[in-house]
Amino acid sequence: MFDLTNPPEGFHENPYPTYQWLREQAPVCPQADGSFVISRYDDLDRIYRDTKLFISDKKKVFAPKFGVDSPLFEHHTTSLVFNDPPLHTRVRKVMVGAMNPRALAQLEPGLETLVSGLLDEMEGKISVELIEDFAGAIPIEVIGNLLNIPRDQRGPLRNWSLAILGALEPKLSQEQLDWGNRSVEEFVDFLRVIVAERRSHPGDPETDVLTRLIQTDKGGGLSEVELYQNCIFILNAGHETTTNLIGNALALLTEHPDARRALLDNPSLITTAVNEFLRMESPNQLGNRLTTQDLTLHETVIPKGSDLHLSIGAANRDPAKFDDPDRLIVERKPNKHLAFAGGPHTCVGLTLARMEGRIAIGRFLERFPSYQLTSGAKRGGRIRFRGYARLPAQLN
Repeated sequence: MFDLTNPPEGFHENPYPTYQWLREQAPVCPQADGSFVISRYDDLDRIYRDTKLFISDKKKVFAPKFGVDSPLFEHHTTSLVFNDPPLHTRVRKVMVGAMNPRALAQLEPGLETLVSGLLDEMEGKISVELIEDFAGAIPIEVIGNLLNIPRDQRGPLRNWSLAILGALEPKLSQEQLDWGNRSVEEFVDFLRVIVAERRSHPGDPETDVLTRLIQTDKGGGLSEVELYQNCIFILNAGHETTTNLIGNALALLTEHPDARRALLDNPSLITTAVNEFLRMESPNQLGNRLTTQDLTLHETVIPKGSDLHLSIGAANRDPAKFDDPDRLIVERKPNKHLAFAGGPHTCVGLTLARMEGRIAIGRFLERFPSYQLTSGAKRGGRIRFRGYARLPAQLN
């Protein structure tokens, strides 16, 4: 039986044979701790939409994992993704308002300039490292601009993000826990200074997301703790998933030459291609819900209070939903993948992520159409988030 805390050899490199086995043989797969892995598309779609039977609040799960007095517990039980109404409704309303079309439109010219500059720096090099030199450099700058964090202060953001999100893995060492807790503390201390400065010198709330979040922290908006923790959430979620989207896409295009040729012949396909990259190699591979009552799914009894691990990576290659699911089809339509979850918890930043993917991947392919990966590629080694730690390439 599949054990999420001890996956089979080779799983981190290629989980898809295991996902196929789960969908076919164990669509509700019990775990030793009483939780269940759910892997079929229709089941995940139903679970995401039913917010009464399946809830997002993780206090019960995170208390023994992190300790109720820990910084990680405060962060992950306060941020948008692991909460239900009324907190989820209140926080999401503020964040959706902050990421309004005008604010996102203001980011696009800067994103174009950033991507062009990174491509210019790579021009003429024999080899590059696509995560460090390109994919990982983009979202930190974009989210930093969205919150208007001074550029010379953004250095620690990536490592904090990796530590805090890494603590969501099914199995953790004490070292990982310590690193995650320390990162939350350092991140909050960092934000206290930034927030204090922004209170004294507010920006335009229509385009400065942090100013907007600050100005709504009273009268039903965000408390001080909610403000800090959801700023961390915005930075973390925007960084990890977008880095993985770009890196995964560039790797996929080397594995599927027909898809690369189609995109080179018709660059306008980049919009549908981004959705296909998200489906094929979902940056976020796992979601979670807690059951509020007993239920039976595929003849398996799931007790009330059970933690469900929603296998997004498996659902997005479910042949019952997607034709030829293991093939990269850049013109695929419709493409109702679950990379951004679903229902009321659909990712707030999906428009921004798609914009970053469209510009970064499209411009890279335009500049370096013949790039090839070289030896030394290394996966991130995590189950919940799928991406590369290193992705060396030759550009010409």
